[in-house]
Amino acid sequence: MAGGDVEAAAAPLLPPPASSLSDEPAAAAPPADRLGLGYLIFFTLGAGFLLPWNAFITAVDYFAFLYPGAPVDRVFSVAYMLSCLLPLLLIVLCFPKSSAPARINTGLALFTLALLVVPAMDGAYVKGRPGLYGAFDVTVAATVLCGVADALVQGGVIGFAGELPERYMQAVVAGTAASGVLVSAMRVFTKALYPQDAHGLRQSAILYFIVGIVVMILCIVCYNVADKLPVVVYYKNIKKRAQKAEVGGGMTGPAWRSTLWSIVGTVKWYGIGVILIYAVTLSIFPGYITEDVHSEALKDWYPILLISAYNVFDLVGKALPAVYFLQNANIAVAGSFARLLFYPLFYGCLHGPSFFRTEIPVTILTCLLGLTNGYLTSILMILAPKAVPIHHSETAGIVIVLFLVVGLVIGSFVSWFWVI
Repeated sequence: MAGGDVEAAAAPLLPPPASSLSDEPAAAAPPADRLGLGYLIFFTLGAGFLLPWNAFITAVDYFAFLYPGAPVDRVFSVAYMLSCLLPLLLIVLCFPKSSAPARINTGLALFTLALLVVPAMDGAYVKGRPGLYGAFDVTVAATVLCGVADALVQGGVIGFAGELPERYMQAVVAGTAASGVLVSAMRVFTKALYPQDAHGLRQSAILYFIVGIVVMILCIVCYNVADKLPVVVYYKNIKKRAQKAEVGGGMTGPAWRSTLWSIVGTVKWYGIGVILIYAVTLSIFPGYITEDVHSEALKDWYPILLISAYNVFDLVGKALPAVYFLQNANIAVAGSFARLLFYPLFYGCLHGPSFFRTEIPVTILTCLLGLTNGYLTSILMILAPKAVPIHHSETAGIVIVLFLVVGLVIGSFVSWFWVI
């Protein structure tokens, strides 16, 4: 990875990494990732666990047609993020040693079920008729189910990747951005494929969610293949040896809680940076993009194109660490604080001079929002699990996801109570 070894970064704000993978005892060199299969699988898993969320928020025109007057995106955001936070807290505090494969497989199955709700309900009950707000409640319940599934899958996959070399975490993070691009492309394709009327809107949305279900089934296959890859087995064996060397192979009760707080203390600045990144992003995106700005020229294509632009630049940002990795984590954290400047800039696009209220400034700011979100997230998410010994990398990964979800919850509530 260009830019040097990420663990070599020396910084007064953030503690240096506690160990590196190369410090662990090993009998032989790590197996090669033949044909990049491992990278591709982790990329697919990263795309998979955010695809359901992207599916619900990108179908804004469909849900806005069915439920006129309802603040769809803001309701979805709050429901999803809160339902993700509680299970993550339970996993970290009460079930730290629970089976990661069981959590991840269960979560992927719940994702599939939640995506199935929309086309099934449309075919059996809604049938394209607007104003059936009982169906809206069921749709919100499906987003809650997605939030629970996200807690089970995202924490597990990030923790899983955290035990492996940096490129696999970068693959997961890039995959999360790719899911947004995939969903946006699917939405643009399905919207363009059918007539721009109520029937066409309904047909495009159903096709859209069915494709999402197929992708989730693919993720279930990918995860169960990943667990058997030679490179994964190699690092699992390193982890097992490290666990046996520490307090006879395991800790419970007060000893574990002490270790957990030590891990939190080690990664806290990475976590604070991640909280800021997603608090700013979610307070602006997607609510501001879908509900606050309008275009006479582009009409209902405008929010879809803005969401697509954000997702493309988020993917670019999350792919950049594979080309250049920012070694100084202090700069990444400072960049997280600097993103607060997006508030006055986006405010100006609504209430500033006439030029700033046009499509071009809004589009440029949306692209910058995605680019900085992607790059800074990648840096902090890759560094955090490497700041602790390998046998605590999974826990550090789950903890950093917990910080991320806290940022998402804060951003969702800011978006709900404070319209720019």
